[in-house]
Amino acid sequence: MTEARIDKWLWAARIFKTRSIAADACKNGRVSVGGTTVKPSRMVKEGDVVSVRKPPVTYSFKILKTIEQRVGAKLLPEIYENVTTPDQYELLEMTRISGFVDRARGTGRPTKKDRRQMDAFVEPSLGGYDLFDFDDWDDDDTNE
Repeated sequence: MTEARIDKWLWAARIFKTRSIAADACKNGRVSVGGTTVKPSRMVKEGDVVSVRKPPVTYSFKILKTIEQRVGAKLLPEIYENVTTPDQYELLEMTRISGFVDRARGTGRPTKKDRRQMDAFVEPSLGGYDLFDFDDWDDDDTNE
């Protein structure tokens, strides 16, 4: 059974774009093996379950093959099995449709029209009802 460094494996399995990003994730406590956070130099073997926290989701992968050289994307099913729980994907979908509106980088501040559209999306009207409708206020009960 072969072993590989966790930072190299994360990079080779295309979970992180670069090895240095994978190493930083390990140093910052976002990668764990078997429930314990690991350093970038930690050796992993086949059968280990690696958890990677990329907020808001924690992805889990079962290692099927240890590699240290990057492979093509078509070969990834041989390298690991995605064992992320469905509730994590529900959490990801909820954050996508929540009130946070992601703006493209470099587009600058929103215009007044953009702001109104974002506010309408985040806080839709209450079904056409005013929260304070003083026209229907009835004082007759207090005057008797």
